[in-house]
Amino acid sequence: MDLDIVALSRMQFALTALYHFLFVPLTIGLSVLIAIMETVYVMTGRTVWRDMTKFWGVLFGINFAMGVATGIVMEFQFGMNWSYYSHYVGDVFGAPLAIEGLMAFFMEATFVGLFFFGWDKLSKVKHLFVTWCVAIATNFSALWILIANAWMQNPVGAQFNPQTMRMEVTDFFAVLTNPVAQAKFVHTASAGYVVAAVFVLGVSAWYVLKGRHLQLARRSMTVAASFGLAASLSVVVLGDESGYLSTEHQKMKLAAIEAMWKTEPAPAAFTAFGFPDQEARETHFAVHIPWVMGLIGTRSLTTEVSGIDELVHRAELNIRIGISAYDALQKIREARSTDAVPESARTIFEANGHALGYALLLKRYVDDPRKATADQIAQAAIDTVPPVWPLYWSFRLMVGLGMFFIVLTASFFVLSARRRLDAHPWLLKVAVLAIPLPWIAAECGWFVAEFGRQPWVIEGVLPTAVAVSSLGAQTVLPTIAAFVAIYTVLMVIELRLMLKAIRKGPQAHEVPPGDLRPDETRSADPGLAFTGRWANRSLQ
Repeated sequence: MDLDIVALSRMQFALTALYHFLFVPLTIGLSVLIAIMETVYVMTGRTVWRDMTKFWGVLFGINFAMGVATGIVMEFQFGMNWSYYSHYVGDVFGAPLAIEGLMAFFMEATFVGLFFFGWDKLSKVKHLFVTWCVAIATNFSALWILIANAWMQNPVGAQFNPQTMRMEVTDFFAVLTNPVAQAKFVHTASAGYVVAAVFVLGVSAWYVLKGRHLQLARRSMTVAASFGLAASLSVVVLGDESGYLSTEHQKMKLAAIEAMWKTEPAPAAFTAFGFPDQEARETHFAVHIPWVMGLIGTRSLTTEVSGIDELVHRAELNIRIGISAYDALQKIREARSTDAVPESARTIFEANGHALGYALLLKRYVDDPRKATADQIAQAAIDTVPPVWPLYWSFRLMVGLGMFFIVLTASFFVLSARRRLDAHPWLLKVAVLAIPLPWIAAECGWFVAEFGRQPWVIEGVLPTAVAVSSLGAQTVLPTIAAFVAIYTVLMVIELRLMLKAIRKGPQAHEVPPGDLRPDETRSADPGLAFTGRWANRSLQ
């Protein structure tokens, strides 16, 4: 990719989004986990659950603050680097972002303050209400962001106005109920729950290995294992729904993820493994699983899944249709008033306006799409194919990690039911080492969703290449360097704060005997003492 203004603007937004998304999933998941823990505290009155809520709440607060700091910059980039995008779709895209800021974020910030400073000022039930409001607002904030993002994947409820040269809302309810938004929200939220569950599981496993804070660690592991297993299973189910919707709304993305070059007879096979070769347009050493792709992508055995070559041919046809729409649009713009618009131009645009975005793909090669050559049209059609290799492997890494999380959380769920969480020190070590893996899976999921949409910033409506601001590379490069430096410093600060809080652990105080489980009634359990001594030796 040449380092032109488009590439640099994409790189800047990708870097800031990747940094920001390091904090978002943990915030989403921890908010619900601490609400569950405090609910148990209010129901049982056992102080160990209050201590769990406070301890994990501190880690939530650190992560929440960093998420806010990194998220604010992203919204400014729409005006700085993507000004034409903001002008073109601001009427649609701006509404969910504004609602998120006015409703969800303000609500979230208010109740986060009450959560931390209201322990001694609110009753148990009132403070529990505050904690659940934090969890609801955190997830509510993600909902509005994903409604905006889903509209970029599947632009519904809006129509292009040739007089204003902008997309305008025609049905805001359709924007809110976008099926892609629904699937993306529940899938992303579930992924956040997995991130938090594995994080809590890993930190608690470390405590057990060290022989510290065992009452808190065991209960935290029990909650995390149960919550994480349910979330991991739901991610798989909801991911299947996302695949089905991609077949309807983003066929090229699905074909690229599967490296499916040719349209296969129904039901299509799933390529479990292989080495995609985009130049040769084939997948070497491919291992296929019959029928699976047809079932995932179409929910039937009779519907075929379109291949890349066929979709490129359709794109070329859409480009030619879009050229006629572009020509009609220019005639409409040349008219001084609506009454002066030629009826033929209006009719042609109404019939072909849906393909206008495809004509704009030619802007990369020629200023006036009507003057494009046959070779340029063919090349623009090929440009609708995103890079296959990174999408193919990112998707498979994400799926493989998802399967691992199911096995990991299920193992600890069984051990928790048997009261044998410390029975296998090697498994506790695996849980500690697995802490960063959910973030890798989440980033892979974001990459597949956003990179797979290229070359569109709005699917089928606005190409990325024409959505950027009129800036020079010398303007964007320093900001990329500055953002990377600042965000790296923030991430280092967060890691230091998190590690310091984890090493310190919860506030130490005597646990009432009634709060202990039957297997914790002896203060000096030989097995736990042995586990602690073994952990200290092995980690030194």
